[in-house]
Order: sequence, then structure tokens, then C-alpha cells
Amino acid sequence: MIIPVTSMECRVLSIQSHVVRGYVGNKSASFPLQVLGFEVDSINSVQFSNHTGYAHWKGQVLTADELHVLYEGIKLNNVNHYDYVLTGYTRDTSFLEMVVDIVKELKRENPKLVYVCDPVLGDHGSMYVPENLYPVYKNKVVPVADIITPNQFEAELLTGKNISTEKDAVEVMDLLHKMGPDTVVITSSDLPSRLGDRFLVALGSQRSVKPDGTRTTQRIRMEIPKVDAVFVGTGDLFAAMLLAWTHHHPNDLKTACEKTVSVMHHVIQRTISYAYEMAGPGRRPSPAQLELRMVQSKADIEDPAIVVEATVL
Repeated sequence: MIIPVTSMECRVLSIQSHVVRGYVGNKSASFPLQVLGFEVDSINSVQFSNHTGYAHWKGQVLTADELHVLYEGIKLNNVNHYDYVLTGYTRDTSFLEMVVDIVKELKRENPKLVYVCDPVLGDHGSMYVPENLYPVYKNKVVPVADIITPNQFEAELLTGKNISTEKDAVEVMDLLHKMGPDTVVITSSDLPSRLGDRFLVALGSQRSVKPDGTRTTQRIRMEIPKVDAVFVGTGDLFAAMLLAWTHHHPNDLKTACEKTVSVMHHVIQRTISYAYEMAGPGRRPSPAQLELRMVQSKADIEDPAIVVEATVL
């Protein structure tokens, strides 16, 4: 079923990369959110010709001061009222600190604002952003975030605790809750899947307050089919879809994650079959051929057939 956003319009401020060609950052998040009924205001943290996985790329980077100028313009017109803020990959500490200042101010304006943050630091044991971003995420960003989507490496880095069992993962998610966010999804892990080595494990945890005032935590686990290809923009799509589906299913992380992961699955499957068809037999697809098939997946984004069941822990 297709769920309309509540009669009050829901507005997202998305501060992410922009590419002329392809789908990453704001290009990966805006269309799916718009399809699901959200108003999306985009600030482009960079404007590049294409993502940096291509042989060539050109473009400009927005500075912290330029970000501030854009926000000031919105504020002067008194249209700085948002329901959500969404952020992803950043390489610059001053830019990230400016984002934190903007989030804090928007939360004063609307205390119900939800900040969805993908704390992009690295993967598989190594950082791919400058190391000085780590303390900013840990001490400034995560404390003001409401929903975070780290991978295993990022979750371990932020908490200082290793994950080698499901119990470790639950403890890490609890530590992340203590740092601020009520919703934590570890988007991928190295934990062994019950379905074998062709699946990867994702985990989620959501703290909420029941009507009678007692606190409760729902924890879930998902086994996600692995894909033999490298995509760019999938993390950005994941965070955007988690924003959308937690909005539609506010106290039901299980359903929100099932829909989010199912959208991902449909978009990726469509992308793979297109890429391999374009590349031809026995050839590896190029970065251009592996761009997410976003527009073609509009129906799946609006109403995803559920392909992954989450287990409640």
C-alpha cells in the first residue's frame, strides 16, 4: 500500500554531494524521498561532474562559510522550518561543525526535528575520510543525531568496542543509544549469516517511550543477500529510505527496515541486470553502467515488495 505523508507537509533539509551525472549523495536521496511525498530542500556540499569512482571527475566544493551563507538566506526569509535533516559523506571538519550548528538551531526552531546521519568514516578496517573528522562525529555529530546508519567499522570506531558476536553488536548499539540517537542501524557487518556466506547481517535497535512512560527497545537482525559488484550511492539511498519508512512506521523498526532493505534490493537488482546486459558477456560493467537505476525503480520505491524479513531479537 502507498502511504501518503500526513496532511502537514513534511520537509527535509538534505546536505550532501551533488553530481551532474549519476546517483550519489543528494541525487541518490532526493528523488526517492520526493516519490514518497517529502519536500526536499537540497544543499549541495560538492558539485562534481560524476562520482569519484570514474577515471575522471571535475567540480567544486562548498566551504563551511558558503554553507552558512545559504542557510542564512533561508533563515532571513523565515523558511527555516524542517521536520528532518539528512547528511552523509563529508571530508571537512569545519563544514561538519557548521552542519552541527545548523541542526542545533533547527532543533530549537522545531524540537520534534529528526536528524538522520550516516556517519561516513570508512569500512573494512580503514578510514577513507581525514582522521580529524572522527572526534567531530563522536563528540558533536552523533550526540545531536536521532537516527544513525553506521557500518560495522564505523559503529566500532565510534564506541571503541569490537563486534565479533551478535551480543557485541547489541552492546555497541546500546552504547550508541547512550551517545544520543534513539535509532541505530548497523547497515552491514562481518557476522556470520544463518543463511550462509552469500548473505550479510545487518542489525538495528530502536529506543522508544510507551504511552505509559516506560522505555522499551526493539532490536532486529536481517540477513541480506550479498551482491557481487561495487555500487556508489547505495548508502545514501539507504539513509534516505530509512528516514522515509521510519516516518511512516514510527515505532516499528522491523517494518521500516524491511521496506528500506527491500527498496535497496529492487534498485540493485535492476541496476545489475541492466549493467551486465550493457557490458556484454564476460565483461565487467563500467562505473557509468553501474549507476543506480533510480527513475526506473519508481514503483518499487513507492511500494516495495518485501524480500527480506527482519527477526526480532
